[in-house]
Amino acid sequence: MNIPETLYESSLSSLRLLAKGKVRDIYEIDENYMLIVTTDRLSAFDVILPEPIPGKGCVLTNVSNFWFYRTSALIANHLENIPLETVIHDADDLAQVQGRAIVVKRLTPLPIEAIVRGYLIGSGWKDYQKTGKICDLQLSEGLQQAQKLPEALYTPSSKADVGAHDENISFEHTVELLGREMAEKVRDMSLKLYKVAADYAKSCGIIIADTKFEFGVDTQNKLYLIDEVLTPDSSRFWAVEHYKVGISPPSFDKQYIRDYLETLAWDKTAPAPKLPESVRLKCAEKYREAEAKLI
Repeated sequence: MNIPETLYESSLSSLRLLAKGKVRDIYEIDENYMLIVTTDRLSAFDVILPEPIPGKGCVLTNVSNFWFYRTSALIANHLENIPLETVIHDADDLAQVQGRAIVVKRLTPLPIEAIVRGYLIGSGWKDYQKTGKICDLQLSEGLQQAQKLPEALYTPSSKADVGAHDENISFEHTVELLGREMAEKVRDMSLKLYKVAADYAKSCGIIIADTKFEFGVDTQNKLYLIDEVLTPDSSRFWAVEHYKVGISPPSFDKQYIRDYLETLAWDKTAPAPKLPESVRLKCAEKYREAEAKLI
């Protein structure tokens, strides 16, 4: 198997670094635009792992761009149709980020993550087993692991700094943070985006069990879809043919890595353990398979 070039951390000489997230490095172009570079870093349990997943950043960029264009009739997004060559003038810099960088509008990110759950899995399943609820939302009795929920649930969370854990918050808390009109707009758009995407993905053989959206606003308070969208990093993807209620179905996303890490004696705080090469390559293969099915 050909192993793609990896990029754990970008280092551009021609642009100023603004921020470094769990996966993305953000550079300043000017007062209106930024460059977002999606590296091959991977975070699990909100901890950045010490080794890259080969080619992951290119897959995430390609999948995100696909969804940004596909959902552009529903909501504006941060993508700008500006070629990299016009903003990166250093040949080495350009080669470093080709296929994994995008030019975007400079917007103000909203301080929440908009999570939509269509199936009972992950932390939602754990909460349900203990309380019969997901994030204070009461569910009917007798539901099974991985069962499709009667309707998709909007369960927002806070946005933690790198190295800290996101926390589930109530819808009323998002009203306090955003104002009622914006909070309702984010909730309604998140549910609409999920439904449209889930219907399309299922036709491609993928179930989107849950996903995370992020939003930003411009100076006129117009809402935009930002960051990444419906990727194997921000979503839980299952193969339709392997889906079965009562088990945690095999996935195309980083759940494979989480499952491996759960077998280790690790307390889910930094530093994260190193991954065997076989695990890293298998994860990369799953990401590429998801990309091939969707696009």
